[in-house]
Amino acid sequence: MSIDSPKGAPSPVERIKSESDYLRGGIAEGLADNLSGAVSESDAALIKFHGIYQQDDRDLRAQRAERKLEPAHSFMIRLRIPGGLLSSRQWLALDSAAAELSERGTLRLTTRQTLQFHGAPKENLRPLLKTCAKNMLDSIAACGDVNRNVMCSPHPGASAAHFAAHKTAEEISARLLPKSRAYFEIWLGEKRIAGGENENEPLYGKQYLPRKFKIAVAVPPVNDVDAWSQDIAFVAVANNDGNGDNALAGFNILTGGGLGMAQGDRGAFPRLGDCIGFCEPQQAAEVAWHIAALQRDFGDRSDRRRARWKYTVARMGADWARSELQKRAGFDLHPAREVHWTRRNEPLGWQRGADGKWSHTLFVENGRIYSGGLRDALREIAALSVCDFLITPNQNLMLVNIADSDRARLAAVLSRRNAEANEVTVLREHSMACVALPSCPLATAESERYLPELIGKLESEMEKRGLAKDAVTVRMTGCPNGCARPYLGEIGLVGKSPGRYNLYLGASFTGDRLSAFAAGNLDETGILSALAPLLDSYAAERNPGEHFGDFLVRAKKIRPPQRTEDFHPPL
Repeated sequence: MSIDSPKGAPSPVERIKSESDYLRGGIAEGLADNLSGAVSESDAALIKFHGIYQQDDRDLRAQRAERKLEPAHSFMIRLRIPGGLLSSRQWLALDSAAAELSERGTLRLTTRQTLQFHGAPKENLRPLLKTCAKNMLDSIAACGDVNRNVMCSPHPGASAAHFAAHKTAEEISARLLPKSRAYFEIWLGEKRIAGGENENEPLYGKQYLPRKFKIAVAVPPVNDVDAWSQDIAFVAVANNDGNGDNALAGFNILTGGGLGMAQGDRGAFPRLGDCIGFCEPQQAAEVAWHIAALQRDFGDRSDRRRARWKYTVARMGADWARSELQKRAGFDLHPAREVHWTRRNEPLGWQRGADGKWSHTLFVENGRIYSGGLRDALREIAALSVCDFLITPNQNLMLVNIADSDRARLAAVLSRRNAEANEVTVLREHSMACVALPSCPLATAESERYLPELIGKLESEMEKRGLAKDAVTVRMTGCPNGCARPYLGEIGLVGKSPGRYNLYLGASFTGDRLSAFAAGNLDETGILSALAPLLDSYAAERNPGEHFGDFLVRAKKIRPPQRTEDFHPPL
C-alpha cells in the first residue's frame, strides 16, 4: 500500500508538547485554580502524559448548559501496571482510594491490563496519586504520546516462558519510561533543583512521539493480548528441546498494528502488524526502544489521525522497518519461528501452574467492579495476604500465586460472598466493551452500559439454534477508535450515533484476521435481524469445530478485506 509522505505544519499538540518544559506546562497553576473544576485546554493535553484524562459527565451536559454552568468536570486516572500484576496490599490501597477519592467509587479493569479510577474531582488528584506512590504505583505514561502500559499474557507461574515473558514486559516498560521529573514535582511534591543538570529525554525528545504507542508480550497458544493489534508484539517462542520445561527461546516480532480509525475517513484504518523476524530474549527491550525511535523520527506530526506507527509502516513498508531497526540496534533479526494459536480468552476458574501454585480467574463483566459481592470478596481475600491480583487483557481478574494450603480459604470466601460467575455463558465470557458514555468525550453511542443487555438477547438467539455452548467473540465500542478491539471481534459493533451501530463480521477466533463491514447504522432490532440468518446458516452448515468468523468467510457470507484501504464502510 502506498501512502504519500507526511506533509504540512506540525499539529497544535506538537507545539504544546514542545513548549511544555518536559510535560510541566501550566498544570500546577491549573490545579490551584479553585474557580473551575477543569484545567486549560493545553494542560488537558499534557496531563494525559501523566496518566490522566479530563472528562465531564455527558448525562448532565445539556442540563448544566441550560443552567449556565460549566460541564461537570472530573478526571479519569489510569495506572501503569506492566503485565497487570498487583500485590494484595496494592489491591487494598487502590480499592480504598476508589471509594474515598473518586465520585463513581468503582474500580475499572481495562483492556490493557491496568486499572482506572473514574470521576475524580480535581482536588482529589494529588491525594489519589500520592496514595498510589505510597504503594509503589504510578500513572506515568499510561496515556499520551508515549509508550503506554505494556501488556503480557497472564500469568507468570503458568510456565517458564510465561515467567520470562512477564519479566520482559517489565523491562520494556522501564526502558521506555519518560525521564522527565514533572510527574514527581506536580503530583508528589518533589522539589526541582535550581541550577541542576539540564533535563532531557533520550528517547522521546521535547516533542515525544507523534502519537500513542502500544506494546504487548504474548505467550501462545493464547492470544489474549490481541498481538496483531499492537504497535509491537513480542510473541514468545518456547524451546522444543524435549525437556518439558517450556523455557523461553526468544520472540517473534509483530509490528505496525493498530485498530483506531475515523468514521468516513478512508485515510484512517485498522491494520494488523507484520512479522519482521525473531530476536533473543535479552534483545527485546532494545528492539522496542529502537522501533519507538523510528516512529519518533518518521511518524506524521502534522495530522494526528494518521500519526500512529501503523501508518508509518504502511507508508514505508515492513522491510524498511526491519532494515532500519537492524541498522540502529546493531544486530540482525533471525527468521520468525512457527507458533500455534488456539484461543484469546483465559479459562475461568481454578488452574494449577507449572510452579505448583494455583490461580483462580474471576469473570468481571466489561471490567467494572461495583460495590457488592465480588468487591467485598476481593477485599476480604486481599486482607488475607495469601495471593496476588492480576488484571487480564479480557478485563477479568486472576487471583494468582496461591498455595495449596490457602486454596480452600479463598474458595470459601468467594462462595460465601456469592462472587463466583458460575452461570456465565460462553458468549458473555467472550464479550468486551469500552467505557463509552457517560464519561468518554469521543463516544457517540453506549457500550459498557448497553452490551450486557444486548448479550442477553444474543444468548437467547444462540440458544434457539442450539449454539449456547459455542464461543463467539463479541466486541463493542462507542466510537470507531477501537479501545475494545472491535475489528478483531467475530461480531464487532462500533457506535455511530445514539442507539445505532455499524456491524463488522468475520474476524478469526484467534485474532489474526480483521473483520469486514457488514451493515451500517443499525439499531438493536437491526443488529438482531442482521445476525439471525447468519446464525441459522452457521447452525446448519458449519464444519465440526469451526468458529463463527471462519464459517462466515468460508461460506462467503462475508468477505474479509484484502487491503487495509478496503476496510471502511461505504461513505
